[in-house]
Amino acid sequence: MTTPERRHDPNPAQLRAGLTAEQRQAVETLEHFGWQLRFVRRPLFRDPIPVLFDRSGERYVVLQPDGTLDESQTLKLRD
Repeated sequence: MTTPERRHDPNPAQLRAGLTAEQRQAVETLEHFGWQLRFVRRPLFRDPIPVLFDRSGERYVVLQPDGTLDESQTLKLRD
């Protein structure tokens, strides 16, 4: 028995909801360089974790609440 796919293309306005002003500004800046906000993890009782991918889709960065980039690649991603 297969389950239907629940992932869908996110609405950009919904992705940005709840981000700090610094994170929103960093997203806008990175988008000028070809990066794309693909998803935002929203763990309970913690700050949202926005994840951006480069043009090729091979590299990703995580935005910290203060708008700085975390390129450590420690986030576990599913295919």
